[in-house]
Amino acid sequence: MGALAKGLKPGLYAITDARLTPDDRLVSCVEAALRGGAVLVQYRDKSASARERLRQATELQAVCRNAGVPLIINDDPELARRVGAAGAHLGQRDGSLAEARRLLGEDAILGATCHARLDLAHQAVAQGADYLAFGRFHRSATKPEAPAAPRSVLTHARHLGRPVTAIGGITLANARPLIEAGADLLAVVGGLFGGTPEQIEATARAFQQLFTEHHPSCLSQSTGAQP
Repeated sequence: MGALAKGLKPGLYAITDARLTPDDRLVSCVEAALRGGAVLVQYRDKSASARERLRQATELQAVCRNAGVPLIINDDPELARRVGAAGAHLGQRDGSLAEARRLLGEDAILGATCHARLDLAHQAVAQGADYLAFGRFHRSATKPEAPAAPRSVLTHARHLGRPVTAIGGITLANARPLIEAGADLLAVVGGLFGGTPEQIEATARAFQQLFTEHHPSCLSQSTGAQP
């Protein structure tokens, strides 16, 4: 698949969850997603203690490094720095992108939550975001209070020159229209995790196949490869 900014690739963005990927299953679930082809992983746990978060993030960093896939830490640039993660994702109330950049350096991958607002996306780009996350696009058990977003925001965000991420209630059944609307990455929680490692791997593989079949950069590569 064609590379985006900072080596990111179009595809599945696997996001952990304290309920769906509890401590005793966290590593095995992420390993399964990586075997299935996930191109980016985010460690997200709002409930664990600081010590637990450090331990879990350290374990996931080792797993992701071995797989050659970047690990992003949700809402905590300092934790990202401590474990050597590839970067951090910040919500609208989770601190400054500029401060995160100073802490993590120019090579770090910084993501920003933009909900359904292009004005927030413009601000995030100006502050140094490397990818932009929009959503929710469907009902989400992880963030039921998140505002709904139309698919058109993905299309309009393409001109900003950053990889576009869709999030919120995404499953294999509703993913294709989001890719066709302009999503470079699909951030998936419940639609990926919760089953056995074998089920997670198969689901991740199916998400990646959707990108192979419907993402513009993948289609252009396929066309270019034909004799």
